[in-house]
Amino acid sequence: MDCITLKNLRFHSLHGFYREERESGNDFEVDVSIWLPLSDAGKTDNLDLTLDYSRVAGLIGDIMEGEPVKLIETLLYAIGESMIRNYPNAKKIEVAVRKMHPPMSPSCEYTEVRSQWPKL
Repeated sequence: MDCITLKNLRFHSLHGFYREERESGNDFEVDVSIWLPLSDAGKTDNLDLTLDYSRVAGLIGDIMEGEPVKLIETLLYAIGESMIRNYPNAKKIEVAVRKMHPPMSPSCEYTEVRSQWPKL
């Protein structure tokens, strides 16, 4: 099965558990991989037979730049469900959401949640 991946989509968003995070924001990264047949697009050079990367990024941006939530798990599931709704021909979708430099001690580079669709 073929796969298209968008890696390290970057956002500064107002998501977070603590009030300070929802006021000043955090930096986030999102990866999405979508498995679907790409041979027809490859043979015909036709964008309509594949994914428009800009549309995928826009759908993710709508969530990342939308209403603040407390948990990156909430973002993860919102993105995954959006991908499933918008790309019903996808055989599998994997999403990862990273919060960069989360406010914790000891400090760490990022925290990450990852999941796949369809759910078994």
